[in-house]
Formats: sequence, C-alpha cells, structure tokens
Amino acid sequence: MPAVTGLRRLATIAVAAGAVWLSSMPSAFADKTNPGAGSFGGGAGSETDTSTSGGRDGDTLSSTAGVVVFDRSKNGSGTSTGAVTSTTSWNPPACYYAPKYTPEELESQMRQVWASSAPSHEWALGSQNYFVNGGPYKDFNKDKAGKGYWWDSYVTEGREADPASEDCDKRTFWVDKGDAPPTDVPQAITTEILAQLAYAEIRVPSAKVELAPENTTKVNLPTWSWLATAKFKPVSVTARVPLLGIAATTTAEPISLKIAPGTDDAVTYPSSGKCDIRNGNIGEPYAKGKADETPPCGVKYLRSSGDGSYKLQATVTWKVSWTSTTGEGGDLANGTFGAGQDVVVQEIQSVNR
Repeated sequence: MPAVTGLRRLATIAVAAGAVWLSSMPSAFADKTNPGAGSFGGGAGSETDTSTSGGRDGDTLSSTAGVVVFDRSKNGSGTSTGAVTSTTSWNPPACYYAPKYTPEELESQMRQVWASSAPSHEWALGSQNYFVNGGPYKDFNKDKAGKGYWWDSYVTEGREADPASEDCDKRTFWVDKGDAPPTDVPQAITTEILAQLAYAEIRVPSAKVELAPENTTKVNLPTWSWLATAKFKPVSVTARVPLLGIAATTTAEPISLKIAPGTDDAVTYPSSGKCDIRNGNIGEPYAKGKADETPPCGVKYLRSSGDGSYKLQATVTWKVSWTSTTGEGGDLANGTFGAGQDVVVQEIQSVNR
C-alpha cells in the first residue's frame, strides 16, 4: 500500500481491512466517518464566534475546534432569516485544507494508530516512511516545531453527506509559516475560499411584501407591493484563519424583488415580475390618490380565489461580493431567498339599479 494519503483516510483504510477499531480511535482520525470532528464550527446566528478555533496553547494547536473563525455580528438575524441560494450551480467548497496539527500532535496521533492492530504492516511501514524516515519527512518535522503546521482536510459544516466532501483526499502535508501551500492543492485555504465559506454563513431576511390593498384584494384591481427597505440592508460575515493572519468578508446586498402571483390568472407589474431597486427602494408604497395609477411593482389578479387564497411568492435577489485582508476581492454568485404569503382575491360586488 502506498504512503498515507491523508489522515482522514485512516478510517476508510481500517474498514477496508475489516478492522473494528473506530470506537477507540482518536477523533482526528475518525473524522471521515464523523466528518464534524476537526471541521470548523458555527451555524446560523448573528453573534461573533469567539471559540478557540485555530488557537495555540504552547505547542498544542486547537485543531479539533476548527481553524476558521466567523464573525456574524453583521449578519441578518431573527426567526425569519435564512441562507441565500446561489442563482447558478455554484456552491461554496465542501472541503478544504488548512493547518491542523503541530509536529507533536501528529506524532501522538500516529503512534496511537501504529500501536493499534488496525493498520496493515505494509500501511504502517508506508506511513512511517512518509512521516518519519525521510520519504519525504523526517521525525514528523519536529525540528520545525513553531515554524509551521501540518495541513489536513476539513469538511464544511452541513456538507458531510455531500460526495464532494470526499474530494480532499490528498495526504497530510507540511507548510512553513509564511509560505504558500503547494500549488497542486487547489482546495488549500485562501482568502477567496474564506469568502466562499463566509457565503454559506450569510443569513438574510425573508421577503414578505407590503400590499395595498392589504391581504385581501379585488379581481382586476392593481395591487401595489413593496418591501420595507429598513429590513433589507446589506449583511456580511467575516471568516478568518488566525493562525495564518488572513481574513475575508462576504457581503450581500439586495438588488431586486421577484413576484410570483401563485396563479396563472394574474399579471404582474412589470410584466417580468422583477422589481429592481431604485433610489434605495424596492417597489413604491401606495399613497392616497394613486388608485388610477399603474404600480411600479405589483400584481393584478384576474380571477377570484374563491373560498381559499393564492400563495404569492416574493423572492429577493442579493448581490454577493467579497473583500479581504490581502487586497483581493470580487463578486460571487448572486443569491436568492424568498417567502410565500396568502392573498385572498374577491369578486368586485356591483349593485344593479
């Protein structure tokens, strides 16, 4: 068997060999079976993540807490917020490489594995040659303690079941402090990857539109719609790797509203149903005296909803961009997030004289 192709593959190797040893295996080696171990933490929320992710205590690297730290203090908050969905097929990476072990930590972990009965003799010799005997590393690079880190793969939280999380199968490798990771490792953490990871942490408010008439409207009566723009301000999340001194901030700002009436028996204003932001507003609030005007953003229902209602869907498109501590930045895929609301449509009652 060739030299070790990443510590995360140890569990797979052990299972292939028919060994039952995962329950006693250190978490760092079990994370292919339990992908949450060793990956960065954090979920939805507006707080600043101040965990010890990526910290050091002497010669100990707090790798199991995660290496990426998120600041969500400028994120959207509240029960109506949610994650944006890319308008394209693009998704943030399911896995990436980043610092994970000091020489002492890696030695401790590997010697536990070698002392167990799980790995084959051939595998043990191959991995010892790789980490200890100069093929290419010697004695776990302990002579470089404090001068760099062993890098290994992390699975992005929430992507554990994604087949793409298996793409980071490169063997564990060493990177000196201040040096760039190997060029043949496209998933090695960079500010752009940090921006992409921050994208997955963005939370925006749902798009419940204001209507006039409110909730109940009439057949063939133009219904004005708009968004309370105070809720739809730019939001951002910052992701950083303290160990490397790099950070990226991903910002989402609303650019348009898409209205779907919930029935084919309706027309929208404009006809595309897409209402662009103008002068900081999405749509225009109805005002007295505008009953005969065509709303810049709205809908007109052509048929009554009977005893029920139509489910109007309002979706906001968010422009997503990023900046970083290295001066790099740019645009990421636009994202969308929407919500439905019930609209009752009644026939206009007329009186015959």
